[in-house]
Amino acid sequence: MLRYDNLTSAVKRILRGSQREETERFIAFRSHWGYRSEFCTPGEGHEKGGVEGENGYYRRNHLVPVPKVRNWEELNALLQEECQRDEQRMIGGRSQSVGAGMCLEREHLLPLAAEGFELASMHFPQVNGSGCVRVLTNFYSAPVPVGREVQAKVYAAHVEIWYQGVCVARHESCFGRQKKVLDLEHYLDALSKKPGALAGSTPLEQWRAQGRWPASFDQMWEGLKKRRGKQDGTRAMIDLLLLGRTHGYEALREAIEKTLAIGCTDVSAVVMLLQAAHGERRTAEPVEVGGLSWYDRPQPTMADYDQLLQKWPETGVIQ
Repeated sequence: MLRYDNLTSAVKRILRGSQREETERFIAFRSHWGYRSEFCTPGEGHEKGGVEGENGYYRRNHLVPVPKVRNWEELNALLQEECQRDEQRMIGGRSQSVGAGMCLEREHLLPLAAEGFELASMHFPQVNGSGCVRVLTNFYSAPVPVGREVQAKVYAAHVEIWYQGVCVARHESCFGRQKKVLDLEHYLDALSKKPGALAGSTPLEQWRAQGRWPASFDQMWEGLKKRRGKQDGTRAMIDLLLLGRTHGYEALREAIEKTLAIGCTDVSAVVMLLQAAHGERRTAEPVEVGGLSWYDRPQPTMADYDQLLQKWPETGVIQ
């Protein structure tokens, strides 16, 4: 038995007394782990005072000052380390530590289920005309044809879009309302047909804000437009971005920067560098020429042409 507050992710509707209409996802969660739930009376905070007190103790002693971490994985590792350190604590009036008491309680608990439970809320939206799906209060881009139904899995920090059993998009969760979270990669196929829309597109703006559009991309784009014109140059830049799907955008950035470093703005040079980095360049195999070796000739040189640059001593005219 576990006691909960009336959190909306678990309680769909509060009924008479202690009865609650639970959400389907919460019922699946507690059924998977094999326990029953009980809920506090609304507005009666003292019914869960012990839990609130323990949370306050942990926050003051392990999270003050606020820890600085780079990602969720590092934060989880920090919390686990602090929890293990808290097992040595002695609660007033008790003769055993927190960890020792936990070991005694563990003997009376049921074994954990062999499989874990996916901690995500499930939604089944349809792709709208903008190539987005509405998940809760926001819109997320998905590379799926318009009108198709997809499965959206909402986790604490990110949202996954699944279609036909494959994860086709992954976005960081947006905690605003009526916001659009767009990935430029999802619109490249459409932009290749209408390249003029790239410059002022919202997905490109969001990539710039996220730091996913380096300055080298703009330099290559400008170089392509000078060589091919605005329309064809932009289409060529989109073709380069499409290569990021298979080779990775970090590898694409490195190839573009190497191309720019030698003073070149050609798509073929970027493709050659990407293929070389992935070992796609074939090595030449020796061929037996047999009797044709009789026709071997020395390699030509440019030494004879240098005579044309020599000047006559009398006139100073190039010969």
